[in-house]
Amino acid sequence: MAKILVVDDESNLRLVVQKEMSRLGHEVETSSDGEAAWSLTEERDFDVLLCDINMPRLDGIGLLRRLKEKRQNPPEVIMLTGHATVETAIEAMKLGAYDYLTKPYRITELAALVTQAAEKQKLKIDNQRLRAQLERRNTEMPEIVAESPQMKEVLRLVQRVARSETSVLITGESGTGKELIAQALHRLSPRATATFVDLNCAALQDNLLESELFGHEAGAFSGARGRKLGLFEIADGGTLFLDEVMEMPMALQSKLLRALETRSFFRVGGVRKVEVNVRLVAATNRKAEQALAEGVFRSDLLYRINSFEIHIPPLRERREDIEPLARYILNKIAGANAPELMPPAIEALCSYHWTGNVRQLRNCLERAVLLADNGKITTRELPPEVVYKTASTVSVSYNGVPKETASATNSFQNASPTALREVEKQQIINALEKTGWHRGKTAELLGISPSTLYRRLREYNLETR
Repeated sequence: MAKILVVDDESNLRLVVQKEMSRLGHEVETSSDGEAAWSLTEERDFDVLLCDINMPRLDGIGLLRRLKEKRQNPPEVIMLTGHATVETAIEAMKLGAYDYLTKPYRITELAALVTQAAEKQKLKIDNQRLRAQLERRNTEMPEIVAESPQMKEVLRLVQRVARSETSVLITGESGTGKELIAQALHRLSPRATATFVDLNCAALQDNLLESELFGHEAGAFSGARGRKLGLFEIADGGTLFLDEVMEMPMALQSKLLRALETRSFFRVGGVRKVEVNVRLVAATNRKAEQALAEGVFRSDLLYRINSFEIHIPPLRERREDIEPLARYILNKIAGANAPELMPPAIEALCSYHWTGNVRQLRNCLERAVLLADNGKITTRELPPEVVYKTASTVSVSYNGVPKETASATNSFQNASPTALREVEKQQIINALEKTGWHRGKTAELLGISPSTLYRRLREYNLETR
């Protein structure tokens, strides 16, 4: 079934087409001129537009041109005219019309064109959703490795709750793999063939987050030239994953709560209610009790999204996973040419604190692969803070020199300049990961100016991460 808009100044013809298309199972609305039709397309979505060329106020060519210029997802347009000329037909096709028919035409011929145009529109929307999904999916994260009892319990919970429609809140420190758990919930659910869409709520400015979630209409704000579908619409029928959900501004939390409760919302600047069927999975590295006490998160929203909680323990509390996870990451990085982890390196990895969890481990191993000689990774290829256990409490001052350290086998005061730079780089990475790679918040967390942070990012080749 397609949503069709019939635009023609001849009332009898409008009624005939409406009746015949409705009889075939389509949802049909009508309009008497181009301006009225444009207003209808602003309020609701149509798959196919059947449009006369010669009409008052705004003719069919003008309406087609406006749709193509101002709508992000314009309907497929079939031009209908009793005054067809080669010139008008060519102009309509150049502007992107699907096809045209000359009056009088057979209803069977029109019905066949409508079916073909509706199928093309559906394919276009599906492709858009797929592109959005692929753009947002992080394919470089390692798969879930569960050798420890804690992670085996996590996977058990995932399997139990995946097939339900229950909202899930995933908690754990930054870098523990919360998105992987969210993806596993989606893959094991009845929604597995639909779309999985993710959004880091800490990665966008507050004024952009609402538009990203709920979409916007043309003219809703400065720069909104056309309609944009929000992530709720893109995820319709599938799963929406909101990472760092407790970083969402309070003003937006109430709209999110209502959208979850009613399964509907309004686009920014919109007047038509959009209905969706979305399963929500959220994640946070905050303590829920602390967020409530600080007044930064609504208690009613927390109860709505926390129907089922899954906590991922930090890597330091599941050291049984470190060695198999490290080997898995090495295979992902280097494939068949992955270097061998030597026993001293394994011991260093397994005894390190890993404040950045799996992400930090991956960064460490990427460095080791680049430095490895003779197909082996020893302690020489590992960052100094991993070998000497010095990075657990390091913070970076304005001038980039660490303020304080925690030493183990070697004194940090005796570390080389290279070691200091490696520690500083790792601390910057840790801070970036904690803020979802938000540059402004990272600079504030480190206690340095944004310009200093940008210099450090260029210096350590972190700008494109």
